Amino acid sequence: MYTEVLKQEGSLCAQHCLNNLLQGEYFSPVELSSIAQQLDEEERIRMAEGGVSSEEYRTFLQQPSGNMDDSGYFSIQVISNALKVWGLELILFNSPEYQRLGIDPINERSFICNYKEHWFTVRKLGKQWFNLNSLLMGPELISDTYLALFLAQLQQEGYSIFVVKGDLPDCEADQLLQMIQVQQMQRPKLIGEETAQSRDERVQKTDLEQALDVNHPFDGTGMLDEDEENFQRALALSKQEIDMEDEEADLRRAIQLSMQGGHQSEFSDSVSQNIPHSSGTSQFESLSSEELRRRRQTYFEKQQQQLQQGQTPDIHDKPTTSSNALGTDPE
Repeated sequence: MYTEVLKQEGSLCAQHCLNNLLQGEYFSPVELSSIAQQLDEEERIRMAEGGVSSEEYRTFLQQPSGNMDDSGYFSIQVISNALKVWGLELILFNSPEYQRLGIDPINERSFICNYKEHWFTVRKLGKQWFNLNSLLMGPELISDTYLALFLAQLQQEGYSIFVVKGDLPDCEADQLLQMIQVQQMQRPKLIGEETAQSRDERVQKTDLEQALDVNHPFDGTGMLDEDEENFQRALALSKQEIDMEDEEADLRRAIQLSMQGGHQSEFSDSVSQNIPHSSGTSQFESLSSEELRRRRQTYFEKQQQQLQQGQTPDIHDKPTTSSNALGTDPE
């Protein structure tokens, strides 16, 4: 059965139109091109009868073929000649000759519709009419009451409609639909329409996801960035707390050493009063507070070690600040 509509490929709609009409792969682009070339040659012979040196003949040779082009388009003459092989004839639907016959469209068997370079078939299969347009995703069911309106609408849109006269070849679809009827709940979509709709849905979904990401970054990346930021903030706070703890530890150590070395403070004062202000004193004053604290701590640790060893600390031992910080012995 050949009820599936041949889908549009390039501009080969004339080929699809014929094969949908006959319900089989009866014509190929090569065969239709051969018919078109034959028609071109017949036209050339007729033009040559007026003289091969005439201006009309030279102009005709320079013009492209009117029966086909590189896009796959074929003229009504090509389609008509192709159908003659099957004993079929095309009659213009809105011609005065046909209209005078007063034939109801539902009593015909098939129509071929053309607008610019597009061709498609409307055919009766079994007891029902179908629009076999190759631009649709599938056959479109047309009721008997809607057929006349459908054809009239095509004419309003600029289509040329041709009635196919003659006996069409037998096909399985026609035989099957003689026994059953088709019910169609939804009209098939155009091929481009479905693609565009899918693209629009993807674009809308992307826009929605972006909007959600701005307000709620749940895609994982945002959470990683936030976790990294929190980690850096916690690291900075931890470092700050460590620095504060170090400063507090230094302060406690200095207080403890000061309490341990309280009995040496009076001696230090007396030393400073008896030592003459010399160049060594200038060097003592020029030492940084950190260096003084470190040397004083070394002195206190030495005194504490002597106490632990059971020795009496020598109060005459003084912390050395430099090689000539104290120029004379106070004793």
